[in-house]
Amino acid sequence: MLYYLLYYLFHNRIAGFNVFRYITFRTAFAALTALVISFILGPWLIEKMRRIKFGQYIREEGPKSHQQKAGTPTMGGILINIAILIPTILWADILNPYVWIVLFVTFAYAAIGFIDDYRKLAKKRNLGLTARQKFGMQFGVALIAGIAIATLPSIHNNYSTVLTFPFIKPELFKLNLGWFYIPFIMVVLVGASNAVNLTDGLDGLAIGSTLIVAVTYTILTYAAGNFRVADYLRIAWVPQAGELAVFCGAMVGASLGFLWFNAHPAEIFMGDVGSLALGGAIGCLAVMIKQEILLVLVGGLFVAEALSVIIQVASFKITGRRVFKMSPLHHHFELSGWKETKVVVRFWIIAIMFALLSLATLKLR
Repeated sequence: MLYYLLYYLFHNRIAGFNVFRYITFRTAFAALTALVISFILGPWLIEKMRRIKFGQYIREEGPKSHQQKAGTPTMGGILINIAILIPTILWADILNPYVWIVLFVTFAYAAIGFIDDYRKLAKKRNLGLTARQKFGMQFGVALIAGIAIATLPSIHNNYSTVLTFPFIKPELFKLNLGWFYIPFIMVVLVGASNAVNLTDGLDGLAIGSTLIVAVTYTILTYAAGNFRVADYLRIAWVPQAGELAVFCGAMVGASLGFLWFNAHPAEIFMGDVGSLALGGAIGCLAVMIKQEILLVLVGGLFVAEALSVIIQVASFKITGRRVFKMSPLHHHFELSGWKETKVVVRFWIIAIMFALLSLATLKLR
């Protein structure tokens, strides 16, 4: 809204207001706005959750050191989502369809996470939605998003079912999924959402990793929406997608703001209302800027966490043995003797390495 108010109403009268037409400027302001909102609302939300006794249940089979976290306020993802929504509405072009699709996915997944969290708190157990219920709703939201991307008139002209791959020039190898592209979108969104959810097990781990991914996608979305940059880097040019950088900026600010309260020892946990929403948003961004395969590198840490669970379950069912001391992967290193803060910081470093590698692929094509 402020984009139209400050630019269209005043740029002809006041020369300085011309800066509001630049995506980079509005992205920076979106990040700052999200950070301020987090700092203002964070203490209030933490106190509110304490008063209504919305505290985290800690499963007994996990690391024993985590038992002292029982009762820590949860559902902090509400703060993250508010800190993303308001700056995006204020600073992004609200007529841009890409912005509304990513907001829809984010808040639809947040709603699923909210229901899951609320059921856990109501039952005082670590049991919320069943796997069938959760996956059913997630795939339903992903299907709506996929159909919207494929059929909305303002997006359809830019719609492509072709996948490109890192390190490979588009003219050398491309994969056209055709009608299978919408199911592929569904898998990407649901996979990304649950990968972030699985990573959310240590103070600051998921939100710090999300921060790194959000910064990376701020760069990627801007590049995809800028014809000259996209042409120079030989990546897909997606008209109008550059406005997603403002959303990414809001995600950066919201992540930084939440990390302030979620750093060890955490004052509040994000819960599924946060992790499912953030993962869904990341997957949606990857799809809309045509960097679906690159998501595996950008979110490499999330992928590793999800794979550790898949490998652990498959190994136990097939051989009766466990590959890791405990999954997801961060718990394996905790049980191996690493302190929680060491695991978190080292995993952040790994996430940064994945982010840098993914950005490096933009020129290695």
